[in-house]
Amino acid sequence: MVLLEIIGGVVVLLALIIIGAMYNGLVVKRNRVQDAWAQIDVQLKRRYDLIPNLIDTVKGYAKYERGVLTDVTKLRTSLVSGSVQDKAAANNQLSQALKSIFAVAENYPDLKASQNFQQLQQELATTEDKIAFVRTSYNDYVLDYNNSTQTVPSVWIASTFNFKKADFFQAPEEEKQVVKVDFSDLNQQSSSQQKPAQQPAKGQQQKPGSKTGKSATADK
Repeated sequence: MVLLEIIGGVVVLLALIIIGAMYNGLVVKRNRVQDAWAQIDVQLKRRYDLIPNLIDTVKGYAKYERGVLTDVTKLRTSLVSGSVQDKAAANNQLSQALKSIFAVAENYPDLKASQNFQQLQQELATTEDKIAFVRTSYNDYVLDYNNSTQTVPSVWIASTFNFKKADFFQAPEEEKQVVKVDFSDLNQQSSSQQKPAQQPAKGQQQKPGSKTGKSATADK
């Protein structure tokens, strides 16, 4: 009888040790995910702080349509609000919008030569590289954590203690489409500077159905 009690006590103790080990393992993995996300969030907030300076600098050289700057401002706001997926989608869209702005800036030598613009461009590029780097680590930690919360036997511990699935830092395919940046005002400026196509002289205008002299000679 005593032996059975001892064996039973040992089994219970081992079960508690195993449960505790699995619980602690899930906590460690969840903390890694949260720490990696904190690093991404720092870079997103840095990008958030740099964008207003970039917009002010560009506005001083090029007359962008108000809608373009409004779209960039909205995406900027999304960087610090919403879920992981919301921030990931906004970050990807914002990257495309900024690339479009930098591409059009190539047409403005004074803007390209601006030290402030060059510095902002470099800082934004560096920030984007850091986001891409920490995103890889974050997604690796999310994969490891999610596997642990969905596989036996740790899935039982995860469901009991409410370890929820973590989101990857990536945007759905429809959110990865290039943002359409409208530079119609620049195009209008360019077209207004072009000379209109030369119209034929009044005496040279052809009547409908008439043939050129060469063609008329050929018909004779």
